[in-house]
Amino acid sequence: MASNTKMPEWAPEGDCDGFACRVMDGVAAGHDGISSYSGTEEGDKPAVRHRRPQLTAQQYADGVLQGDRAVLGRAITLVESNAAHHIEKAQEVLKVLLPFTGHSIRVGITGVPGVGKSTFIETFGCHLIELGHKVAVLAVDPSSSISGGSILGDKTRMERLSREERCFIRPSPAGSTLGGVARKTRETMLVCEAAGFDVVLIETVGVGQSETTVRSMVDFFLLLMLAGAGDELQGIKKGIMELADALVINKADGKNKLIAETARSEYERALHYLQPSTEGWVSHAYTCSAMANEGIDQVWKVIGKYREIIGKSGVFERHRKEQNIKWVHDMVDDHLRSLFAKHPGVNRIIKDIERSVANGAMPAVAAVQQLISVFECRS
Repeated sequence: MASNTKMPEWAPEGDCDGFACRVMDGVAAGHDGISSYSGTEEGDKPAVRHRRPQLTAQQYADGVLQGDRAVLGRAITLVESNAAHHIEKAQEVLKVLLPFTGHSIRVGITGVPGVGKSTFIETFGCHLIELGHKVAVLAVDPSSSISGGSILGDKTRMERLSREERCFIRPSPAGSTLGGVARKTRETMLVCEAAGFDVVLIETVGVGQSETTVRSMVDFFLLLMLAGAGDELQGIKKGIMELADALVINKADGKNKLIAETARSEYERALHYLQPSTEGWVSHAYTCSAMANEGIDQVWKVIGKYREIIGKSGVFERHRKEQNIKWVHDMVDDHLRSLFAKHPGVNRIIKDIERSVANGAMPAVAAVQQLISVFECRS
């Protein structure tokens, strides 16, 4: 037996040369479990750590434009980073890539939990690839409100689609962004467009009033629903249905087919009384089965018809410009919120003010006014 191995304490007694399990001496490790051992005994050589070479902004841009998937992944990681030096370099990369963006159709896909969003996207994406398209899937995963972590399991749920060379799947954590749409999703979308992906699918966390955030960054907004959802979802459905360019009843197969068709008729009547979300377009309800690959081609035809109609009227281009303007305002809001959170004066008094509000000693409005006064250096 090697000198740096030993038997586990639960191994059988006696001669255990044939026992397969061995315990090796550990090494010093960092907080994340990654070895930081550099030789602690005399004569030991420092461990060699191989780091990937840093890329310049131009190298990132060139790699993305050439369709290098490794560089594409690294570029998206750069864009998603909140480190100041990464943000600066990311903006340099985006400045080079910007002339090569804007040529895709951006589709937002949302729906109630359990509606089969990942299955739908996989079947839909494979269909688009068969038609010759390059598909990028930006799957936003929910982040824990306790630990802040995300599972990022969408790629594993789209096993068939993830094997396609003409598809790129990128799961991203929602973080604290309203609506489950990652703060950097817009920039990630531009990077994918520059890499030659002509269809970008954005899967959101779920459905709810806050999920309308996705509407401000896509061309076509698709709402997936289930048949027989019941009255408990009425409040959710109305808020989201008003923004949907198409409503699709998924899982319309087997015994559920007739129920799905009945639900489609009900939703169709409901859409008739709602104001269209896009000028010059009338939203309709459809049925499909992602598992049986039925009705998927019709969904793509509807999106194509939508792009043709609002493209001719100029609404498509106008919406893109309005979205860019909203993007600017959103980033200003994020920046100001960040400055407020880092302000030393605010940090000095905010705990006391929070306690006063919690104990009922100070009205919330007065607390906000005092914090803003400190932030603006009026007191």
